[in-house]
Amino acid sequence: MKLHIHHETVYRYDAALLHSAQLLRLTPRADRDQQVIDWSLALPAPASASDDAYGNRQHLLVLDTPGDTIRIVAEGTVETRSNVSADQPLPAELFLRPTPLTGCDAALTAFAEGYRTLVTHHGREALLDLMADLLDRMPYLPGQTDATTTAAAAYALGQGVCQDHAHVFIAACRLLGIPARYVSGYLYTEHDGHVASHAWAQAWTGNRWDGFDVSNNCTPDERYVRLALGLDYLEAGPVRGVRRGGGTESLQSLAKVALMDQQ
Repeated sequence: MKLHIHHETVYRYDAALLHSAQLLRLTPRADRDQQVIDWSLALPAPASASDDAYGNRQHLLVLDTPGDTIRIVAEGTVETRSNVSADQPLPAELFLRPTPLTGCDAALTAFAEGYRTLVTHHGREALLDLMADLLDRMPYLPGQTDATTTAAAAYALGQGVCQDHAHVFIAACRLLGIPARYVSGYLYTEHDGHVASHAWAQAWTGNRWDGFDVSNNCTPDERYVRLALGLDYLEAGPVRGVRRGGGTESLQSLAKVALMDQQ
């Protein structure tokens, strides 16, 4: 599937922004299941590029000129084939390590432990059941959580968005001894009102990374474009930054994914 993506992020400030440093993970991963045909970043200043330990392409954008707006545009075309990968540049066991965002409290531990026997005997199929159960317990509802919400807090709240669903699923998997990782990216749908910027989880099922999209209760396929992966949102989120000055910040972000002509 060949997909065209346009992702625009605009930060506005009500006072002069004196300094800003942002780490951008806005370039899709290139591997045997996903080919980047063309891609560009339109930034307010040149940025230095590098690859992190997970193989994510990242750009460091530093601004020292006072201003009140930062506009970032990522755009290009990606051809996807699947979202199941046997590629393993790092030991799967690395993704057993808990993080502050993916730790379990007593309630989340009890939920995960309820699936231990099923997962032991049925592996991936049991994880599909866990995913469906989790969505029943945590319906998709935006506006109730943010980037700092932990898996335990979101589970206790009983609602959240794709980021929260991924964190809770990852936390449950790791508790059960299954390596799991966070994936940020884009999702193509035929519904204009659907949020194109997305996040999901991958779990190591013995010989490959299988995807689990809790928010849509499905396994990712060719409609999904992978941007970055990591232990949690902080390691795979599209944009992270710090600033000095600027006063109150407002953020507008819009991503559109369109199906290209398949000739």
